[in-house]
Amino acid sequence: MIETYDLTRRFGTFTAVSQVSLRVPDGAILALLGPNGAGKTTTIRMLSGLLAPTEGNATVAGYDIRREADAVRACVGLVTDVPGLFEQMKAPAYLDFFGSIYGLPSSERTLRIDELLEFFDLTTHRNEKMAGFSKGMKQKVALARALIHEPAILFLDEPTSGLDPLAARSVRELIVGFKRSNRSIILCTHDLDEAERLADQVAIIRQGHIVALDTPSSLRKQATGETLVQIELVDACPLPLEALATIDGVHDPHLREKKATGSLSTAAQSPGSILEYQTPQPKITNPQMLSRLIMAGAQIVTVTCETRSLEDVYASAMGDVGTSLADVRQQAMGDVGASLADSRQQALTDANRQNTVPSMLLKDN
Repeated sequence: MIETYDLTRRFGTFTAVSQVSLRVPDGAILALLGPNGAGKTTTIRMLSGLLAPTEGNATVAGYDIRREADAVRACVGLVTDVPGLFEQMKAPAYLDFFGSIYGLPSSERTLRIDELLEFFDLTTHRNEKMAGFSKGMKQKVALARALIHEPAILFLDEPTSGLDPLAARSVRELIVGFKRSNRSIILCTHDLDEAERLADQVAIIRQGHIVALDTPSSLRKQATGETLVQIELVDACPLPLEALATIDGVHDPHLREKKATGSLSTAAQSPGSILEYQTPQPKITNPQMLSRLIMAGAQIVTVTCETRSLEDVYASAMGDVGTSLADVRQQAMGDVGASLADSRQQALTDANRQNTVPSMLLKDN
């Protein structure tokens, strides 16, 4: 289990992480999302026992990160966004070195290394120096390094970065397998689809603060309670929008034309239309809408419902940053404009002065 209590880290006057409180039970995955510089890596470094917090505290697998940092480091597996390998070594020797640091017996190290090299499809490269490995291969070695001692806690920073689709799927299956074996996992990723598929909880961090924390489905519901419904009709809608708007739960009904597709022989046929509306209760509203349309003679082709994605939630959480950047840009453009105006005024003044002097001299002559 991982628990943090108002975890804070400052570097001088800069606060990288501010009062972060999280709880990741055994057998659970927390996805930590945020832009570069938001505080994800600093948080992971503190939880890994590599960096002491300025304020607050945390326990990792029951160990206090302040008082028992060595024990914390021994029970966690860490994959950073940069592999950081000793590239002049061969993969087996490299993994054996780290296995010995973790105190694994020689026979166990050999067994684990063979298993991991086979799992990550690196067996045929065991006699090659890692300097010649591709990015994906280096990422596989970094993952193997994190798993060599079968840790109780995993911190994974972009674990599938650089991997081919099949290797990435294998890593995701491995992560799920670790979850089922009752391990706690924090996953830092920019792949929102990966986070939604793997994580039990999602935490969005912005400027060192947790701005959203819940299950993926709950975050989507919090972002908006509305579901976008699209009903494709064979012909024009037989009822006016005003009548459809009277159905309880129907918000903002509108029609859009469906583009004609198909061969030239069907080009003259009516392309039909699509009725769109939003509703907070599609299970109640949609049957009423469909019943009303069918009774009016409408022929329905398809009905689709769309809810907000995790990407929409993330963009909404980051929205204030965009606003502030726009304000800064507007202010900067204003300052530039003011400076240009001042310069232009000064130039006109100087020009007038230059024109005035000759005219006065001519007048005196």
